[in-house]
Amino acid sequence: MAKILLISDAKVIIDELESVIDDGTHAIGTLPDAGGLRNILEEDPPDLIIADSQIGNMGGIAIAHDVKLEESYERVKRVGMIVLLDRRADVHLAKRSGADGWIIKPMDAIRIRTAVENVLAGEKFEDESFKPLDTVVN
Repeated sequence: MAKILLISDAKVIIDELESVIDDGTHAIGTLPDAGGLRNILEEDPPDLIIADSQIGNMGGIAIAHDVKLEESYERVKRVGMIVLLDRRADVHLAKRSGADGWIIKPMDAIRIRTAVENVLAGEKFEDESFKPLDTVVN
């Protein structure tokens, strides 16, 4: 059983993630913002954090960056990190944040499940949705 923490101030995002992920095999917690995250990471860290990119003053990209920085200094144990992106243009920010994966909105159950499974298995998940097609110009 994995511990998964969902962070978003949008109830609709939390509800959508919970409906897909909560199959009875994971312990799921939620936070409306990053307040209190440090204490959770130190006291009872989750195996995976899924954070929305737009949350008050510290969104998913900043959360991923902060968590991965804390890991690098060995202040917290390794935590898988998935960021929910509002647009394809933010993929470069997700890569630079150290996130283990990202999902571009609008989300669907297949991508959510695949991302969760991959990151919990220690793999990356790079959502290729809305990626521009390669075209050949003659």
